[in-house]
Amino acid sequence: MKPGKTPDLKGKDMRRKNAREYVMSKAFQIDAAHEWDRAADDLLDIDELGSQYDYAKDVLTHVIENRDDIDGIINEVSSGWTTGRMAKADLAIIRVAAAEIKYREDVPKAVAINEAVELAKKYGTEDSGKFINAILGKIPE
Repeated sequence: MKPGKTPDLKGKDMRRKNAREYVMSKAFQIDAAHEWDRAADDLLDIDELGSQYDYAKDVLTHVIENRDDIDGIINEVSSGWTTGRMAKADLAIIRVAAAEIKYREDVPKAVAINEAVELAKKYGTEDSGKFINAILGKIPE
């Protein structure tokens, strides 16, 4: 995914799946631009997100504000890989799913993992899905 490129999604009729992809793209952009001091409100478009705005704001806020904790957990559970070595798209997907697992009670861990694997198929390499599944499966709830 190119920095600054947001997936073309559906606005008021946006589903959680699309909002998750939107949040992942914003997490990717923040990381690529090294702008971790940005507020989620500044990055999200309520007109694009519609009814999923609160969900997107909450997850992106957790990714931004808890990045060090999330990355620490990722580094603990990923054998031989650190966040610094991971592909940026994979890392953005993992961070969003980890934020859902750790901070969202309404998102079951299995759903967060499944959705992350689906995003990996779209934005990652051939091995991204397996890699992301293995890491997320080890993250404690």
